[in-house]
Amino acid sequence: MKYISSSAGNILLWSVISAAFIGPGTVTTAASAGASYGLSLLWGLLFATLACIVLQEQAARLTLAGEKNLGQILLHQFGGFFMARLVAIAILMGCAAYQAGNILGAVSGLQLLWDIPSPVAALLITAAGSLFLWQGTPQAVAKSMGVAVALMGLMFGWLAWKTSYGIGEWLQGLFVPQLPEGSLLLLTGLLGTTIVPYNLFLASGIGQGQSIAEMRRGISIAVLLGGAVSVAILAAGTFLKEPFQFAAFANAIRTNTGSVGVWLFATGLFAAGFSSSVTAPLAAAVTMQSTSKNTFSPNSFYLIWGGVMLFGLIFGLLGIKPVPVILAAQVVNGMLLPFIAAILLLAVNNAQLLPKAYCNGFGGNLVGGVVLWICTLLGMQNLVKAAQIIFLWEIMPGMLWTLSGVISSLLTIMVAWQIRRHRNG
Repeated sequence: MKYISSSAGNILLWSVISAAFIGPGTVTTAASAGASYGLSLLWGLLFATLACIVLQEQAARLTLAGEKNLGQILLHQFGGFFMARLVAIAILMGCAAYQAGNILGAVSGLQLLWDIPSPVAALLITAAGSLFLWQGTPQAVAKSMGVAVALMGLMFGWLAWKTSYGIGEWLQGLFVPQLPEGSLLLLTGLLGTTIVPYNLFLASGIGQGQSIAEMRRGISIAVLLGGAVSVAILAAGTFLKEPFQFAAFANAIRTNTGSVGVWLFATGLFAAGFSSSVTAPLAAAVTMQSTSKNTFSPNSFYLIWGGVMLFGLIFGLLGIKPVPVILAAQVVNGMLLPFIAAILLLAVNNAQLLPKAYCNGFGGNLVGGVVLWICTLLGMQNLVKAAQIIFLWEIMPGMLWTLSGVISSLLTIMVAWQIRRHRNG
């Protein structure tokens, strides 16, 4: 069975990308950023949204113009099945980790609405998500998740509207980069929760049968709408004046907006968790299918998404606190992004994978290079900081940025050199 079939391009179809990245991870990370730093990190969300469009478009273009899915691209780039499958397994494990946060977040939203035990809520959510995947086609899943994104947007948009910020503060937060002390991890988390590796496989899969123009239009509008929802969540997080927890956030919203605001937040959190709990297992199965050299049976497809569902259910039944798990997953994902961005930038310049007419030009490479450089800069900051702790290094903050900038520049130059060498060859 071919699980991903052709369909006309439309915004609801591509909104599955937004539904996948606007999960409890986005709610937790964006609201935490708002609670801790006000609107100071809005520019990070703006960059993450634009970078997400760039990378999603590259992944979908490789499939539409090159007639190869992202898994086949990995097979070609790495020159062997083992490395491609290793990357796929890493993404599969990432999906499972995200699924744990998805289930935990959806449970938290449900419990803010009704007094229901965590295990019962986790079982209900898992059963509903599994039935949804078992019975629905990918296009039906995508369009339904698009409706969930619209619902979330209305709810969190209303909460953002209730904040007291003026237009000048909004513009400053969006267009004037600031990095308050201690905000680097959250900034990396905002990047990681918006640009999710498994979403690239979804983009590579659900766009088949569309034209390049339809794909670009659909991705751009859907991801921009998703970014707007993330911005609204960050603004709503400014109601909270203490470390982020779902219950504390709900109390802060109740103080500022009344019971209606709490109901909207709880419903939005549940919608975010449920929609992502459907898309993460779907993406895991699509990823493994795309890197399979042999025929991939329907049973294998169901087994993979079922396993990811089960992993999330176990976390839900254990009653683990969701916020630390969710934040850690977003930061780690943000540190993996340079690797993904480099692979895609090399692939969209490879005439063996794409007709020359669809390979990147100077403008595309410039934008892709900037995305790669910034993703690497933020990721290297956290890696170097971790090395400081492990090896007891002492590096001045200014030197830390210099070192990260040098490494980011070297990686970008290496990718540019590889592109030039391949084209000249």
